[in-house]
Amino acid sequence: MSAKIEKLLRDARIKVLVAKAEEDPSIIDEIIKNLSSDSRSVRFNAIIALGKLGDKSRSSIDELIECLNDDDWSICRETARSLGNIGNAAEKAIPKLIDYINDKEVSIRKAVVQALGKIGIGKYDSIKHLIKALNDKSIEIRIEAANSLGKIGTEAYDAIPELMKVLKDVNWKVRASAAEAISEIGKESIKAVPNLINALGDDDWRVRHKVMDTLVEIGEPAVPALLYALDHRNSVVRKTAVETLGDLGIANPEILEKLSFLLEDKSEAVRGKTANALMNIGKPAIPILLEKFEDANKKLKIKILAAIGGMGVAAEDAIEDIAKYLKTSKKSVRAETARTYGKIGIKSENAVNELIKALKDSKNNVRREAALALGNIGKNAKSAVPNLLDALNDDNPDVRWRASEALGKIRVSNPEIIKNLEDLIHDKCDYVCESAINALDNIKKK
Repeated sequence: MSAKIEKLLRDARIKVLVAKAEEDPSIIDEIIKNLSSDSRSVRFNAIIALGKLGDKSRSSIDELIECLNDDDWSICRETARSLGNIGNAAEKAIPKLIDYINDKEVSIRKAVVQALGKIGIGKYDSIKHLIKALNDKSIEIRIEAANSLGKIGTEAYDAIPELMKVLKDVNWKVRASAAEAISEIGKESIKAVPNLINALGDDDWRVRHKVMDTLVEIGEPAVPALLYALDHRNSVVRKTAVETLGDLGIANPEILEKLSFLLEDKSEAVRGKTANALMNIGKPAIPILLEKFEDANKKLKIKILAAIGGMGVAAEDAIEDIAKYLKTSKKSVRAETARTYGKIGIKSENAVNELIKALKDSKNNVRREAALALGNIGKNAKSAVPNLLDALNDDNPDVRWRASEALGKIRVSNPEIIKNLEDLIHDKCDYVCESAINALDNIKKK
């Protein structure tokens, strides 16, 4: 057996060896014996194999700790990696690993820092040394130090002040890792909120999103600082703070009031994100959206309608309020209103009636959206079938397409509908023909 194991190690057939060891744990002892081999490659591959076995190779910890004394730097690196892969069972290796955290070889420092995070126990001053590693000259080490502190979790709360400083690191990956670590540490992360708020204006969108995620994890305790950030002179900070409040989705009166003002922000991006945030908050935000609609420009009006539509049937109370927008002079606003009805009016006869009127709009994009919306409403839009049949003869192919699609979704079957759809199969536009065929298939499946 020993000779076979040694040959597998010499030939670097690690996958085969690991598979055998998982079936027969006694092989692990044979692998451990090879840690003292005179052959560098045998030792190297034995270390890797034990690391691949993870917690199952916990009996090798003492021998692996000895391997950290090897003169070969690559042996030391692989040993650190394998101890990390064993996990918290390798706690006793922490002091020896710490001895190598300042090694001149970057790959050893990286392996040690990663191992401390995987072992995940804040003992033997490991946290203190990981905090120091946050200032390592290597970007990789700084990233991994932050990641490891996050993995250790609440025990690493003393690292938060230093992680807050790291939010200003020159490298975006380091900044993002620091934000995530603060979130994972959790305990006392509230004290990092001011620094996180400043980081909302980071030049890199990936960092901003990681900071947003962290603030959302912190939750309600972060709200006062986020509200304060809504007045920040930097529009990127305002925009990202708005997004974060939207992700939190808290229907707090103070939040709603602040967001209502930001619908008039000088930055279009802030206004758009504010509409989205109010959509996420949901029904309590509808009065604010409707109030601001009247004085909004065309782009914002469309965003407000899209926000109401994004709430779905929860916004059905707004059906009567937005009916007048189907009569506005702006065709894009009328089209968005029709689209909104298709999202909030699933159960509403009033919505269907308004969309029937919109099928006769002078602009084809409004007629198209009305037909599409009726299709989204589905079986509850049966009263619109005669009007949709008329729309099959519309001059615009997009209207014919959406009207036939809607009939397929409503799935009312009678000779007139079938004949009209069969005639449409010969339409001059291929996509209209295809839609008619699909509609007939759907009706026949009923």
